[in-house]
Amino acid sequence: MEQVSSTGRPVQITVTDGYDLKGFKGDAPVTFIRAEFNQVVLGDSAKITISPEGTAKYNFTSSFEFNTEGGITLDDLAHKPVFLTMTEVLPKEKKQKEEKTLILGQAVVDLLPLLEGESSFETMVPLHPVPGSPLEPLRSGVKQCSLEVKVFVAEPLLTTDQISEGNLLKVTLEAAYSVPESFIPLQNYMVGLQVPSAGEKDYPIFFKNGTLKLGGEREPVPRPKKWPIANILAPGANNIPDAFIVGGPYEEEEGELNHPEDREFRNQAECLKKRITWDLESRCYLDPPAVVSFQKRIADCRFWPVEITRVPLTTAPKGKGAKFEKTDDEGQPSFHGVAYVNMVPLLYPGVKRIRGAFHVYPYLNSTVYEKTKCLFSLFRDPGHNLIQNNKTGGINSPLSKPAVSKNLKEDKVVKEKDIEGKLRPGDMQAPSIKSQSSDTPLEVEPSLCNNPEGQQYVEAGTYIVLEIQLDKALVPKRMPEELARRVKEMIPPRPPLTRRTGGAQKAVSDYHMQIKNISRAILNEYHRMFGKQVAKLGNDLDCETLEEQKCQLNYELNCSGKCFAFKEQLKHAVVKIVREKYLKTTSFENQEELQKFISELYVFLVDQMHVALNQRLVREPQNLEHWLDYGAFCLLTEDNIKAQECFRKALSLNQNHVHSLLLCGVLAVLMENYEQAEIFFEDATCLEPTNVVAWTLLGLYYEIQNNDIRMEMAFHEGFKQLQARMLQSQVTKQRSTGAVEFFEEGGKTESSLGLWGITSGSSTAAIKMEAQAGAPLSVLDEFLDESSHLKSDSHEPILSVQSQDPNTSQKPSNSFLKEIPPKKEASKWQESSTCLQPTPYSVSQTPITIFMETIRFLMKVNAVQYVHRVLAHELLCPQGGPSCEYYLVLAQTHLLKKDFAKAEEYLQQAAQMDYLNPNVWGVKGHLYFLSGNHAEAKACYERTVSFVVDASEMHFIFLRLGHIYLEEKEYEKAKKTYLQACKRSPSCLTWLGLGIACYRLEELTEAEDALSEANALNNYNAEVWAYLALVCLKAGRQLEAEQAYKYTMKLKLKDENLLAEIHTVQETVGFGNPSF
Repeated sequence: MEQVSSTGRPVQITVTDGYDLKGFKGDAPVTFIRAEFNQVVLGDSAKITISPEGTAKYNFTSSFEFNTEGGITLDDLAHKPVFLTMTEVLPKEKKQKEEKTLILGQAVVDLLPLLEGESSFETMVPLHPVPGSPLEPLRSGVKQCSLEVKVFVAEPLLTTDQISEGNLLKVTLEAAYSVPESFIPLQNYMVGLQVPSAGEKDYPIFFKNGTLKLGGEREPVPRPKKWPIANILAPGANNIPDAFIVGGPYEEEEGELNHPEDREFRNQAECLKKRITWDLESRCYLDPPAVVSFQKRIADCRFWPVEITRVPLTTAPKGKGAKFEKTDDEGQPSFHGVAYVNMVPLLYPGVKRIRGAFHVYPYLNSTVYEKTKCLFSLFRDPGHNLIQNNKTGGINSPLSKPAVSKNLKEDKVVKEKDIEGKLRPGDMQAPSIKSQSSDTPLEVEPSLCNNPEGQQYVEAGTYIVLEIQLDKALVPKRMPEELARRVKEMIPPRPPLTRRTGGAQKAVSDYHMQIKNISRAILNEYHRMFGKQVAKLGNDLDCETLEEQKCQLNYELNCSGKCFAFKEQLKHAVVKIVREKYLKTTSFENQEELQKFISELYVFLVDQMHVALNQRLVREPQNLEHWLDYGAFCLLTEDNIKAQECFRKALSLNQNHVHSLLLCGVLAVLMENYEQAEIFFEDATCLEPTNVVAWTLLGLYYEIQNNDIRMEMAFHEGFKQLQARMLQSQVTKQRSTGAVEFFEEGGKTESSLGLWGITSGSSTAAIKMEAQAGAPLSVLDEFLDESSHLKSDSHEPILSVQSQDPNTSQKPSNSFLKEIPPKKEASKWQESSTCLQPTPYSVSQTPITIFMETIRFLMKVNAVQYVHRVLAHELLCPQGGPSCEYYLVLAQTHLLKKDFAKAEEYLQQAAQMDYLNPNVWGVKGHLYFLSGNHAEAKACYERTVSFVVDASEMHFIFLRLGHIYLEEKEYEKAKKTYLQACKRSPSCLTWLGLGIACYRLEELTEAEDALSEANALNNYNAEVWAYLALVCLKAGRQLEAEQAYKYTMKLKLKDENLLAEIHTVQETVGFGNPSF
């Protein structure tokens, strides 16, 4: 590889002192230090006597020359340490001619800091004892013998550009598991791979002399990584300082065996079956051109071949004149296999490490080239010449230079003759992993179809565990701080409104405070009286019990005088509102004026009571949820500019709101502001890394940008989060039920990245909200009692686009879990918006792909323009495809566009796949209702209501079915239907429908109660005032009838027939219209 300079520079290693040293004999042993690097002895220190305290001052300096021209390279510094061997000189005995020496231990100095830009560093290295040495081994609680070492170079070995643009590659080979039973000891088990350099020649990395184990127990973690060098004298010196194999959960790996169904096999393979262990780490420095080449090769080839083979072990000849004798099978690799490592994750932003298990397959030239564009084999290519290095000492022994066969040239000639007439790998001009632009197949060696040894890897299920790590990510990732800054630049935070505390606003604020205090006091009284009973019964409280508790509470408040005290507590606040808000400080001239003012004041006080109790922030523009609702409505009307304004307004109120960030990103894509879209989506994934929808939308953005690698990264991360959620759900289920069984028999998850899904959740909600129900203080009938404890939001959507129930709509082949508990909340992004919360009675949802979950999110906000792109992925996804829910979503998108013909076509296909799905019939009912065919809509709605499992849009179904019943004058059925709606999700329209049905049945008391509740929820509904006027007219209450009629006219009732009916009744009773 290209080096920093063409001139040699000395690297000095100085051993200054030794501590806690011991010898074999005597209290003052004499020792010396020998320094070695790259299999060359650098020198010996003087013989120094160790003091009684165990210290010694060596002050020994040795050096080697760093030279780019055929000398020691940066790669040598990266993966070869300096060995310091301490030797004791024994006293001479009588008639002894030469001194005897015994090796005490070895220390290892890692030169890696020199590749990090350092010109000098000091370190205290432990002195590892050799077997039989009196030195203390490394263990906790005992002082470790050590050497103080200084390393110095005159100037840094790397330039500034090399430090910033270069990189350090570390490859750790842990083990090969579940190897063939035919594997035997005393063989050299080898693994090799190639690293691209800046030039034409690639850099090979070899791992040799793997240890064959029979199994029986799992490899311990953490365990140290070892130097890829043989013949190290001290066992402890094999370990790389501060480098450990820590393992980790299978699900977090990047390999091929990281799915739940692989757990059992891996547990058996890593505990019971044969394995080969290496635990070696090899390093390689990549200069800036090599980094570019490395990155380009990954993008071109994606998969990297990692070869494995077995070579007969030969021993080094003894004696100076000994020569190697070649045998017929020497150097012929057997059990030649290959693992395909997906290197693409290293191109993901911020990723510096991949680790995983990878299947081993037979090495076949055609297959390897097809998958990796690799032309050469490390173990077959004669140019690599591994045979000559296949000695017990290995190729990187620090103690002895490997012998080179004198017959090398003759062997090469013989091998070239053997392949005469074939294309020799050495003649190929392209590098070994470089991709080829030509589509013409290469005439390489014939495919080794008869590779029975390699086939044994497949039969045994062999896999290798490998880690590849870079010092710096190839693709930098934006920091969260930078993303937040960019968002702030695009959308400045909106300053909070200045709150004024004087005048009318102060009076209303005081009224709110009094309402909250009184509500808290009533709640405390209820808890004092019935707290134990409620805790005991839990959710089993029935209507009769609630009615009884209400009567007892009212009785207690009146008898104790607390009700009167509450009124007195409110009096001062009401007086302030009258004076400050209405500027009334004088007496009224007549009773009619007084009554009119009291009516207006009552309406205002009730309205403000609900503001205090329910925080109806529709009157407060600082609430971002209402901006999101408005933006969703604008998307429904295809007003993208206005929708973007709304979503950005919401984001300006809270720049950490993930829901707002995603919607801003969606609108930026729709309006082709792609740079801003990337910022929004990336910021969302940083703020909430577990958000499946955020990762999926980011992947869809990268698809638009034709960035396939980042698209794959985002989809893969989304799948991981979805799978993690599913596993967590299953663990929670097991803890609650004590279940042990995880998976349904035969249920599997695909291992490819094409499968982006599998989880459980719930996501049904409405889009446009009208009002929110509160806990009224007035006395209501049994309908209100039964509904109040549900704590439901009484939002009134104008259009439904909910997703469907895959429990009844998914394909049978997609079954994965034995049992998945229904959940009310699917993910954090659903919790972030109260306007998008699922209704309490919605059906449990189980999205099986990341795309379907994203589709549900987009449908909730009416982003139909974006949905079709996601539907395409859902259709191609292995676990997706044309399911019932897929066709239902298509039908809903065309329903929103009022393309009824297409919607009906897709609904028919959905019904063919799952005829008993209640959502199919519910959406069919909506189709017929919107197209004006109320008879067919009624039949579909009635069928939907009759199912045991509720559809996800029951609120709309009840509203529209009740409306049809009222049209057809089936008032009893209408009353029953609206009553069910009021119990499930009370809103102004549900109570209005119930009030109308009761009025038509001449049940005036029940009608008035229902209409009063509707009026409390929304006192701007003209139809509610109109029916209240009719009830008051029929009851003979003139003043109230006139007041209700005034508000009916003021709010401009649009129903001419209803207005004519009011006039008719007024003429009949002779009052009610103050204009006459």
